[in-house]
Amino acid sequence: MQEPAPKLWTKNFISVSISNFFLFMTFYFLLVTMPVFVLNDMGGKESQAGLVTTVFLLSAIIIRPIAGRWIEKIGARLILLCSLILFSVVTLIYFAADSIGILLTIRFIHGIGFGMATTATGSIVAAIIPDSRRGEGMGYFVLSSNLAMVVGPFFGLTAMQQWGVSTMLLMGVIAAFIGLVAGLFITPPKRAAKSSNTNAVKGSFSFKEMFELNAIPIAITGAFFAIVYSAILSFVSIYAVEIGASNVASYFFVVYAVVLLISRPYTGKWYDVYGANAIIYPSIILFAIGMLILGIADSAFLFLVAAAFAGIGWGTLFPSYQTIAITVADPKRRPVATATFLSIYDIGIGLGSFIVGLAAAKVSLGTLYLYSSVYILIGLGLYYVLQGRHLRSSNKKERESY
Repeated sequence: MQEPAPKLWTKNFISVSISNFFLFMTFYFLLVTMPVFVLNDMGGKESQAGLVTTVFLLSAIIIRPIAGRWIEKIGARLILLCSLILFSVVTLIYFAADSIGILLTIRFIHGIGFGMATTATGSIVAAIIPDSRRGEGMGYFVLSSNLAMVVGPFFGLTAMQQWGVSTMLLMGVIAAFIGLVAGLFITPPKRAAKSSNTNAVKGSFSFKEMFELNAIPIAITGAFFAIVYSAILSFVSIYAVEIGASNVASYFFVVYAVVLLISRPYTGKWYDVYGANAIIYPSIILFAIGMLILGIADSAFLFLVAAAFAGIGWGTLFPSYQTIAITVADPKRRPVATATFLSIYDIGIGLGSFIVGLAAAKVSLGTLYLYSSVYILIGLGLYYVLQGRHLRSSNKKERESY
């Protein structure tokens, strides 16, 4: 008689997913509204509007490796609660921003809270998901941030346009504090706390201790594809106006999320049953097809079809990459592996926004998206060299041992 599958939807898993959703909802809420606030309300320049995102991501990237070591030493729950308190309190301080300098300082501190919190939630979820359902569990967990990517910008821009900056900031504060409340219900398993305390005395802040070397290859791969994803985040709304699809611009990420919701129950389970490569290679191709369609889109219909392909492609790749990052690491090093992956990934997002911004000044966005499909296919080779061939050989050895 076959044993029942270990339980995935526990109180801890649901709580950490809800906390992660509101954390990312606040992040995306402010990501799309702060540049508008700088330009329209503070009389800032475009370069200053771009800095409010760059400064935030920079502090998150800097703090993550340190947060990973802190989690190893004193435990993920304490770091999570401290970071959620910091994140929530700093969200309140936006009301006091009356100059570009103060706003940038707030964004830098806010990024520290975000970087610590996302490292902690990733570490906690890695500890509570059953090994046999790791692909499925990580897929659902990352889905919480994917849904926030739809809800955050929609409510943020709507609130700012309809009710003003103060109401928009108040909604951000409420979302941040809901994430904190959800975090209070998380109690990581004792084995995770025990492994953290084991390392409490050992370890220094050397490169080897602050970064998980085994996670770097897949993190570099994730950053490579994140450059294209940043082109979607930053410019897809502008592109919609260019091709006459402005009336459906806000629905791009809605379609993206709906496709993710429909596909997630299958892709996560297939990852666990057939292995990472069986999911990742087709997802890369689907992502490339999505960018190809986006590049040639001349109607709202094709624009939304591209969203569907991008959703199932990139939406499957990201959680798969993060799953690999924590799987290749020793269980005691999973907090550091999470930090390593997210830090390098965010470098890809930040670098991508800068590169795409420069490229968009030289070529049309349609051409840029078209070339992106070729770039993604080149990523097939990069994934194979850095990670795919090693996973194939390890899977082969596992099968031969049965």
